[in-house]
Amino acid sequence: MAFEFIRSTKQESPILIPQIGLTLRVRVPPESTNGELTSIETENAPGFGPPLHRHRETEVFYVLEGRYLFEVDGKRFTAGEGDVVSVPGGAAHAFVNITDRPARQFIQILPGMDAKAFFLGLGEVMREGKLDHDALNAFGQKWHVEFLGPPLHAEQAGV
Repeated sequence: MAFEFIRSTKQESPILIPQIGLTLRVRVPPESTNGELTSIETENAPGFGPPLHRHRETEVFYVLEGRYLFEVDGKRFTAGEGDVVSVPGGAAHAFVNITDRPARQFIQILPGMDAKAFFLGLGEVMREGKLDHDALNAFGQKWHVEFLGPPLHAEQAGV
């Protein structure tokens, strides 16, 4: 792996994508790792998370703050501060912030991908707050992401 030196600081401006309740910081961009890895820090607004989906990339989620309901290949469970969830490439997955305040995660994506472009694009597709399955999958084709169902809801965690 050919990694370049980078320094990402807390003072960097986040990328705000209110349509999907997401604040994003790209901590390690894929161009600095020869495409091997992307690291992002996310903040999800209460009740927000992505639709059920799958893609080739493996993701490792480290919950920094708050609590999430996850679904991975049909198994549902909660993860809180300090918990780590590894989602293999190809696994169907989704998560939702089940607290009444913003929740944060540090996410490793392997191999790397352009997270900024992906999430800004997803925000555009979901800008009306409606889930249009055909529009999501048309968007997903470019990224090799298959959208399989709606986002999870906090009520599904029994909260």
